[in-house]
Amino acid sequence: MAKERTAGPDRAQQIGAASLLGALAGAALAAHRGPRAVALGALAGAAGLGVVDTVARARQRPGEIPALWSRIIASGAVAAPLGWAADRVTGAGPVPVATAAGAAAGALGLRPQKVLLGPVVGAAVGLGLAGLSRRDRAGLSGRGAAGRPVPGSVAAAAAVVGFRTASALLFRDPQLSLLAERVRPEDVPFVVPLASQTRYVGTGYVRSLAEVLGGTYHPDVEDIGIVASLDALAGPSFDPAGVDPLVREFYEHTTRFALDIVPEWRLWVRPGYLLYRTLLARPLGQASVPMSQREAQHGVRSRIDTITGLPGETVRGWIRSFADTDEPIYVGIYTTYRHEGRGYVSVGFPLPQASFTATLVPSARPGAGNGQGLVLDSRSELDQPGHYLTYIDPQTAELTTAGVRGFAERLDVYVDDGELRAEHAFWVFGFPFLVLHYRMHRKPPRA
Repeated sequence: MAKERTAGPDRAQQIGAASLLGALAGAALAAHRGPRAVALGALAGAAGLGVVDTVARARQRPGEIPALWSRIIASGAVAAPLGWAADRVTGAGPVPVATAAGAAAGALGLRPQKVLLGPVVGAAVGLGLAGLSRRDRAGLSGRGAAGRPVPGSVAAAAAVVGFRTASALLFRDPQLSLLAERVRPEDVPFVVPLASQTRYVGTGYVRSLAEVLGGTYHPDVEDIGIVASLDALAGPSFDPAGVDPLVREFYEHTTRFALDIVPEWRLWVRPGYLLYRTLLARPLGQASVPMSQREAQHGVRSRIDTITGLPGETVRGWIRSFADTDEPIYVGIYTTYRHEGRGYVSVGFPLPQASFTATLVPSARPGAGNGQGLVLDSRSELDQPGHYLTYIDPQTAELTTAGVRGFAERLDVYVDDGELRAEHAFWVFGFPFLVLHYRMHRKPPRA
């Protein structure tokens, strides 16, 4: 894995941004005490968070994000002005504000356990602060009998810091880790470094990519596969010579086959996926899987667009869309590469100025009849397979890549009673959430 780091953004700008955030947080935390306190709070917050950022970045090693303690403090600083605004607008008090802040922080953690933990910690913090405020008003604390209700800024900041601290203690395995910062594409061979130049990917992506790269675009190529040859995947866990001829034909001549998809979603993930699909997938024109078998029955159109005339292999874009609307399901760039005697499949899903790459290791699937099936898996003890989110600098083409350890997938292609089948299973944070059941059958000959 690449662990390189070159000069990043100007350090003074980073410290300035941290100081500005600190000033906003300090002002929000002191807002209930009057204008003088707001000014002093802003100055103290700017100085404090500036020092935090300076120390954290000075101790930051290549290939790392800033230390957890500094990120926890920064998240509390972000929450403070938001809590102040919520309290000012709604007058809800510390318990609802803290609960909402904890819930929001938990939702950003994505992991189901964190989603559940967030509002629990937020409510506990809010109740604790409310209890302190009541004792203050009764003259039982050191603040005197006058007492004040706990400000929303304090409630929100305390809830977020409390949640992040509890989460760090309970969930020690990082689900997102910085692997490489501002490196060349050859330093991270497990990444497909092709981004979308627009906010919408869509089924015309390969055409627009050809214009950017300067290659020759070929739409809907006849009789081509998502890989040039299965032999490129040979390695200790996979011998292409033992593969069933029908499985080999599917990979090397994918366009000969039509696809039927039956999605099998776990119930717990459906509400979140519906939100993701509405707010993100459809506006992006990327990664919009059918929600139900009824939707899948509209039919799937599968085609491969290519770009030739460039150094290296032909660029192959496998585009799957709904047959009746041509709305994108997946737009993926399929590549193979070799590393230390093994072949790998890397599939890049372009995003605006970024790429999400799935790198999969092949292995044989024992089968009956004419040969074995093929399993492609992101879960492995090897250092190449996995999922990677990469930002691509539009000026320098340098890559900043994070490993998404909380996501996993396994594609199992096999022959059953002479028919080609596939099971594509997905996990998030160790929880299975989706299986796509594929049936592949030959297309009728073109007229």
